[in-house]
Amino acid sequence: MKFGKEFTSQMVPEWEEAYMQYNHLKTILKEILIFRRLRQNQTSPPYQSPQKVILSERHSLYRAFSGLTNRVGNYNEENSSDTEEVILVSEIQHQEQCMHYQTMFFRSWEEGAENEIMFFKRLDDEFNKAICFYKRQVDEVVKEAEELSKQMDALFALKVRINFHTSSTPPNSGLSPLDEIQETPERNQTKMVSLDILNHIKINVTPESGLSPPWRTIFDGTKCDLSFSKRELRTAQAKLKQAFVEFHRKLRLLKSYCFLNQLAISKIMKKYDKVTSRNASKAYLEMVKSSYLSQSDEVVKLMERVESAFITHFANANRSLGMRDLRPRAKKDKHGVTFFVGCFFGCLISLVVAVILTIRARDLLKSAGRDQYMINIFPLYSLFAYIVLHMLMYAGNIYFWKRFRVNYTFIFGFKPTTELGYKEILLLSSALLVLTLAAVLSNLEMEMDERTLSFTTLTELVPLGLFIVLLLIMICPLNIMYRASRFFLIVNLWHCVCAPFYKVTFPDFFLGDQLTSQVQLLRTVKFYICYYGWGDFKRRSNTCNQSNLYEFLNIFIPIIPYWFRLLQVGN
Repeated sequence: MKFGKEFTSQMVPEWEEAYMQYNHLKTILKEILIFRRLRQNQTSPPYQSPQKVILSERHSLYRAFSGLTNRVGNYNEENSSDTEEVILVSEIQHQEQCMHYQTMFFRSWEEGAENEIMFFKRLDDEFNKAICFYKRQVDEVVKEAEELSKQMDALFALKVRINFHTSSTPPNSGLSPLDEIQETPERNQTKMVSLDILNHIKINVTPESGLSPPWRTIFDGTKCDLSFSKRELRTAQAKLKQAFVEFHRKLRLLKSYCFLNQLAISKIMKKYDKVTSRNASKAYLEMVKSSYLSQSDEVVKLMERVESAFITHFANANRSLGMRDLRPRAKKDKHGVTFFVGCFFGCLISLVVAVILTIRARDLLKSAGRDQYMINIFPLYSLFAYIVLHMLMYAGNIYFWKRFRVNYTFIFGFKPTTELGYKEILLLSSALLVLTLAAVLSNLEMEMDERTLSFTTLTELVPLGLFIVLLLIMICPLNIMYRASRFFLIVNLWHCVCAPFYKVTFPDFFLGDQLTSQVQLLRTVKFYICYYGWGDFKRRSNTCNQSNLYEFLNIFIPIIPYWFRLLQVGN
């Protein structure tokens, strides 16, 4: 893979505008290369200004004679000496308290030097932009680290308060020792925690959106009652652990941002030397090495401190366990998922052909019971078609989110490595379609076969049985069939139903918006209740349309998802 594509693929989408425009700089280099090739193809000798001749002659006066038979010397010494000092980079103090750099090009008198001047001007702009952005982000993470430290102090004080409360031992004058000793290069001492901090905090146990910084929402406000519970302690500790994980992730992204921009400068300067046959990269890269982008070590030190604190307080001093939580591995696509998706879609095509051939061979379209079948049985199976259609649309969303590098796992608040990819959703939807078409085919066979005509009740219960199996899989407590995602869906669905009593988060809002497009699915569920509740399903007949309650539900049910959305917006 070329560096340009790799550079783009590793960008943080939220910081895309802050990265160096590597491709634009390459475009300027291509223009320089085209101009040089056109000049070389000219028949006339290349233009050389009088100033250049004088400088080269003056330089040759002080050059030592290397002999006539020296085979070790550099035969391009003259060309290299002419290009020893191509640029001069100087520092300029900027209003944003970050150093800016400006490059002076010494070959401005040469023919076609306008493109090279424009190249260094654009390179300086991009480099200065990267430095200022990096400095702002470093200042921001330093402030966030201070806020996180305050949250940790509050958590330690809460632990001390609860431990003294459970042991019935009064605390000593507002100060209590911690269980651990924090050793620093400057000093080794036992850190003391003041319990007075608990007089000015409250624990926020309501779920927040994935977009809000978690370290700012754990302890806030004022709480006059000091009756903290162990449940609040566990909630605060879990949220603070997640705050450490997110903060460490941001530090890793900053470190990657710094490395990628320096690598981009190195690559583009080497390309410049290759195109122009100059030696300007050495001077520019020395400036980059001495700049804030390369010399700053706040991010590295913060990463070490965060890792040390996380391993000590959230991983029981187990480094492997702590680093596994701090740096979760990216979810890898399994070959088995791809195989079974293809397998199920192949079975799906076979079942579709089998259903068509069964209807055609037995001339079911002209049978006497075709109207009853379409009125009663077809709506029962259409429920699964609506579910599959919704799953396919969601799979398409995930595919484009991943393609355009949208961090949907963080936005929705999924647990690491438990989110479903578009292939997993295609696997589930194709498996559900296979079960549905298999049930349709078995229903037709049981209905048309003379040996199974006595099993009319069993024939009519096939759609209901498939629906019950689907519900049992949804609420199955065992760790099978993507339990984390099923539980996540059930919780958000419950939050949508009880919207006034729960704070609305983005997943709840997204699910409530999706339910407004599933009105027909809700009507199908209503038909299940009517058909198997007070209808005569054994004779494949129902009086749902003649019931006043059914007509009322037919009007009321489409309003339910919009009512949920109204409650969410009001909340």
